[in-house]
Amino acid sequence: MSIRTLARLGALPAATAALTLAVVAPAGAHVGATVTDASAGAFTVATFSVPHGCEDSPTTKIEIQVPESVLSVTPTRNPYYDLEATITQLDEPTTDAHGNEVTERTSSITYTATTPLPDGQRDTFELSFQVPDAEGEVLAFPTIQTCEKGRTDWVEVAAEGQDAEALEHPAPSFEILPASGDGHGGQAAAAEPAGVADDSQDDSQEDDDGSAALGWAGLAAGLLGLVAGGLALARTRTAS
Repeated sequence: MSIRTLARLGALPAATAALTLAVVAPAGAHVGATVTDASAGAFTVATFSVPHGCEDSPTTKIEIQVPESVLSVTPTRNPYYDLEATITQLDEPTTDAHGNEVTERTSSITYTATTPLPDGQRDTFELSFQVPDAEGEVLAFPTIQTCEKGRTDWVEVAAEGQDAEALEHPAPSFEILPASGDGHGGQAAAAEPAGVADDSQDDSQEDDDGSAALGWAGLAAGLLGLVAGGLALARTRTAS
């Protein structure tokens, strides 16, 4: 198969991928969120993307409302914004993942721009938190985007059976996936059977010892060869 034929065959998947990107591109106009790990119980970082202003007006403030099932979030600093966290008292104390009693929660994080975000530019905001142990639940973060002129409330959440793509101003959200089984939501490393690691270490040590022995034997053989050569040369000179 020639290189030209391979190039033609590769063009079809590339064109398909480009078409797919073109189809989903309009969704990028929303304020959306992506997470590093959506597994139940995982410690994750959600990145909120603001792709444009309000009707061509620069963005001056972003308020991210934290769902009630998330007790605490840690926001990432942004050099163009002042950061403020709103703390709310719980109706009843609860216990966090570390067994500590919790009487309050972070209900919202507000980024206020020191330099407004122009309409033709985008920015991102990050929150670190633990995903609730609620597999299958959609975790939504209603977000208020305030601009120099007007504001947009990204707060709509699809009702049961409703197509989320049909929402005009959907809240940034993601579906909680099943827990991975390691207690932290991340991919668990495969555990080695008992004794395998020790046997491997012993085998490695034996290989090292064998290699060293062969090395010394080779050195000794070389020295003997040099001595034998020297004696032969001496005998030749004596005979002559």
